[in-house]
Amino acid sequence: MIELGVNIDHVATLREARKGVEPDLITAAKLCELAGAHQITVHLRQDRRHIQDRDVDLLKQVLQARLNLEMAAVDEIIGIAHRIRPETVCLVPENRQEITTEGGLDVAGQVRRLTEVTAGFQDAGIRVSMFIDPDPEQIDASAEAGADYVELHTGAYANARGEEVFAELDRIAEGTERALNAGLVVHAGHGLTIRNLPAVAAIPGISEVNIGHSIVARAVFIGLEDAVHEILDILSAYPEEA
Repeated sequence: MIELGVNIDHVATLREARKGVEPDLITAAKLCELAGAHQITVHLRQDRRHIQDRDVDLLKQVLQARLNLEMAAVDEIIGIAHRIRPETVCLVPENRQEITTEGGLDVAGQVRRLTEVTAGFQDAGIRVSMFIDPDPEQIDASAEAGADYVELHTGAYANARGEEVFAELDRIAEGTERALNAGLVVHAGHGLTIRNLPAVAAIPGISEVNIGHSIVARAVFIGLEDAVHEILDILSAYPEEA
């Protein structure tokens, strides 16, 4: 079965709307874990717009599931990641004006820097993923930089309409095959929902999906545990090597 990582950033977005303590992020993480999530993902942004340093510290202390820290490859956040030691870090692009992470990381444009960052994490026992567009150049650069995983950005697919949907699915499938041939483990994420997930889950070789916004949005109506169960029910129909 393809594994599920639940991104709980937007639970923190709701909390930070009033700079209070509710909803409690740790409760949300544990509910996702109890519902069957294999991993909890949070993005510690430089502007701290949702996840805070204390959140990451507490999550590392209480989670039984894996902790995946999304982060920009900047010295401040690298230092925090080395201190907390999540199981995985996912290196992402970051723009302070963006609403959410838009587009994949340009690994090809900074291979030397990212090779050093990756090696430092791996020496500390932390696995490294690159959040990239399903582009051959970026896939090859991620392998060159020594990444353990790539997370293929599915946003273009999620936003596509008509015939573009099939073209974007082909890009993801071709990117998955190329990454596997390069020795990378393949994950996928961004914009995935109960409606568009099945077509991605059916692509052979994808071992994990990361979903956040749509799970939190569904939770408003049906509860967080049931929102996680909906996704797991879909994934259960697709073995990893479909």
